[in-house]
Amino acid sequence: MRLSDFDYDLPPQLIAQTPVEPRDAARLLVVPRGTSSLQGRHVHDLPDLLQPGDLLVANRSRVLPARVAATLKGGGAAEFLLLKRLAPGRWETLARPARRLRPGDVASIADGLTLEVVAAREEGIREVIVHPDPADADPDADARLLEHGSVPLPPYIRGWLGDPERYQTIYADTEGSAAAPTAGLHFTQALLDRLAAADILLATLVLHVGLDTFRPIGEDDPSTHRMHREWYSVPLAVQQRIAETRANGGRVVAIGTTSVRALEAWAASGEPEGWTDLFIQPGYHFQVVDALLTNFHLPRSTLLMLVSAFAGRDRILAAYAEAIRLQYRFYSFGDAMLIS
Repeated sequence: MRLSDFDYDLPPQLIAQTPVEPRDAARLLVVPRGTSSLQGRHVHDLPDLLQPGDLLVANRSRVLPARVAATLKGGGAAEFLLLKRLAPGRWETLARPARRLRPGDVASIADGLTLEVVAAREEGIREVIVHPDPADADPDADARLLEHGSVPLPPYIRGWLGDPERYQTIYADTEGSAAAPTAGLHFTQALLDRLAAADILLATLVLHVGLDTFRPIGEDDPSTHRMHREWYSVPLAVQQRIAETRANGGRVVAIGTTSVRALEAWAASGEPEGWTDLFIQPGYHFQVVDALLTNFHLPRSTLLMLVSAFAGRDRILAAYAEAIRLQYRFYSFGDAMLIS
């Protein structure tokens, strides 16, 4: 298995630059895991495509205002993408320009707030300490830092100036992600109500999206790729709901690859919460997930490898080719697939 096995050519005009409205009007390519034909529908058709007794499992992680602009001591701009909080006032970040940010360097933000680089790691990772203005009457360093952050849209979305809440799921309530769990962006309250009326219920867990959403695989042999750890939590109530669903003959339908990783990390480790570096690639045996709603992913990415593990590489690449032929919209603001 080589990284080139997960490549495809995407016309740039198919990279969605704006979200569709309403959210559930996005197109949906239905991809059976067997040999049945692909089917073109819309996300709002989900109540007709799922079965009574199925359980949707979604990631309720909320995107932090994680992109922070700064000024270097000698002049020039810098940017820090907050990946995870290591301790109060201490963060792991993805920094640019990394070559100019070494331990001991200080970058200014605003209102007397500064970031001090205290450790440098590979691939642009910098550990920083937040220093509020000494004159600040309420020196909550992390709160001050986030006040100056903005929503970290992916680099392939250029110039979008819409409501930042459109890059959050409607059920997001637990801050911690550096990017949105984008499959969940398609859901509206009206759609959730229709699903519930059809006896298709929703449960939520947490996985805080981290660096691997932004980082390409650098090795030609994907098996040598090291995943960065992400924090997840699968509450007891969700575990019980999954057991009940299975006992009653229903399916567990993951909303997005992040929900898959949380569920499978719990199943693989037996731990309901913690840090996971689980890398799901072809050959992986899924223990929890029966069906998957997901967006279209970048070529040569860990996410494309995950969906290929779920449905088969040839099946997924054929579905992608059909989606391109039919002018589906790709990536974070794009259309979706239901793999079942």
